Amino acid sequence: MASMGFLQALVWPLLLLYILMASPANSFYLPGVAPQDFSKGDELQVKVNKLTSTKTQLPYDFYYLDYCKPAEIVNSAENLGEVLRGDRIENSPYVFQMRENKLCNYVCTKKLDSKSTKKFKDKIDDEYHVNMILDNLPLVIPRKRADVNQPTSYEHGFRVGFKASYAGSVEERYFIHNHLAFTVKFHRDTETDTARIVGFEVMPNSVKHEYEQPWDPEKPRLTTCNANTKRYVSGADTPQEVEDGKEIIFTYDVIFEESPVKWASRWDTYLLMTDDQIHWFSIINSLMIVLFLSGMVAMIMMRTLYRDISKYNQLETQDEAQEETGWKLVHGDVFRPPTHSSLLCVYVGTGVQFFGMTLVTMIFAMLGFLSPSNRGGLMTAMVLLWVFMGLFAGYSSARLYKMFKGTEWKKNTLKTAFMFPGVVFCIFFVLNALIWGEKSSGAVPFGTMFALVFLWFGISVPLVFIGSYFGYKKPAIEDPVKTNKIPRQIPEQAWYMQPVFSVLIGGILPFGAVFIELFFILTSIWLNQFYYIFGFLFIVFVILLVTCAEITIVLCYFQLCSEDYHWWWRAYLTSGSSALYLFLYAIFYFFTKLEITKLVSGIFYFGYMTIISYAFFVLTGTIGFYACFWFVRKIYSSVKID
Repeated sequence: MASMGFLQALVWPLLLLYILMASPANSFYLPGVAPQDFSKGDELQVKVNKLTSTKTQLPYDFYYLDYCKPAEIVNSAENLGEVLRGDRIENSPYVFQMRENKLCNYVCTKKLDSKSTKKFKDKIDDEYHVNMILDNLPLVIPRKRADVNQPTSYEHGFRVGFKASYAGSVEERYFIHNHLAFTVKFHRDTETDTARIVGFEVMPNSVKHEYEQPWDPEKPRLTTCNANTKRYVSGADTPQEVEDGKEIIFTYDVIFEESPVKWASRWDTYLLMTDDQIHWFSIINSLMIVLFLSGMVAMIMMRTLYRDISKYNQLETQDEAQEETGWKLVHGDVFRPPTHSSLLCVYVGTGVQFFGMTLVTMIFAMLGFLSPSNRGGLMTAMVLLWVFMGLFAGYSSARLYKMFKGTEWKKNTLKTAFMFPGVVFCIFFVLNALIWGEKSSGAVPFGTMFALVFLWFGISVPLVFIGSYFGYKKPAIEDPVKTNKIPRQIPEQAWYMQPVFSVLIGGILPFGAVFIELFFILTSIWLNQFYYIFGFLFIVFVILLVTCAEITIVLCYFQLCSEDYHWWWRAYLTSGSSALYLFLYAIFYFFTKLEITKLVSGIFYFGYMTIISYAFFVLTGTIGFYACFWFVRKIYSSVKID
């Protein structure tokens, strides 16, 4: 959950919301993230999180590698989202005293066996990063930019180690980062002399420690790092090699620095936005598409339809009516239920459920409740909202089903409750089995899997049934015109009005409206970056809604004008086809931006991108369908039918 300073870091396009949220910054903190005050000498417990790699996408528990362990390992994951993300937050042997600098602290000694050596080498090969947390702040390495005017950038976590070769040798060897130089930044209250932690940085080093004999683990006397002799670790020291049978001594320094940054703004450096121009470009680009489409819709609604309706209503003789062509001729068939109408109801209901979840999640995210400082909050909110939005899925599905004169509403409800979640759960289960086979912490434990199944069967399914019950009880939606008993023959269509062509064309513009923002979202998911610019995302989401609605209305009008009344499914698929372009973009992103080489990691990536694309299809398809449904009802209720 976010601090108020986090909100101030965003470039809110919604100025009123910004003023409302920023004004109480000094007195209001979101629940669960109230600041913690530390007096001098208070104990600070560093927690360790998962090991992560952008090359494999498979997280591992910190203690999967043979690092120093505390006497008892305590897991402190706080919510469902953290577990689903593969976070494994545990205590560590790194303990500081507030505002007390300590150099050359000995942690432990490890003698590597062949198994530990192989694990370390594999993780160094795959460029794994170690992640730590202090007072809910993630550990970062500051990186100075070449351009001094540019702000410092931060790398999340530090690498397990590196590969290099000795001078005069071509053979690459493996070295481990066994000495950590921590810097804890704090903001001091001059009145109470207490302090709040506002920064947690590290500079990792590899050093082959030497010590005086005899070795005493209780009082080790290191010659390579000794506070008494003022001999400290530097980049010139001989690095510590990872080899079977080698002894590795782990040490750390901790230095406390006073900082002018206030607690409420401590996340601002992590969330520094240097590419806001790209986001504005994305929005302007999308708005151009919307303006173009809006112009077309306005032209159709104002000129063409107004002229058509006036003309149709002024026809005086039957002969004139027979000479007419266009959308009015199919009035007796336009509301004929489509083939597989039950399946359409299921997909529309699921889309409503997804729309509700997305909208509420974005509103909460914009208000700062789901910022990166609330680890796992976004994932938890999405899962719970999906479950509770089942009520609206059942209601909308049943309303449509009754309009199509369906009688088996319970069967339709079961399909709504199980089709989309069932497909997603099957893919998720297979991916989870593969990750479990790799011994990754990204595998969801059995207990969490059971909790997800309970949320689905115990809460979501009953809510879908309740929604369906009330939806089916309501009177059926009346068609504005009567449907003929005998279906009208559809004339031969031009090549550009063929279903496949028009559906594929329809998906290009909605995808074009979001693809720049999509790049940042994929980067945050697969390259371990923070995504927090929900203000921009909300504008893009609104643009997506408008684009999906308008492109579907335009193509639906052209279809009806060519006397093709099979619009139900085509309306859904027209905007829904943007999901195909999303998946193609995901393939492009995989080969151009990611360095994944493992087969399991590739399957993992494409499995999750399939789920995301499927969800996007359901969301955009439903928006297009409802827009077209409104449009068709509107135009046919405006003309006089004999």
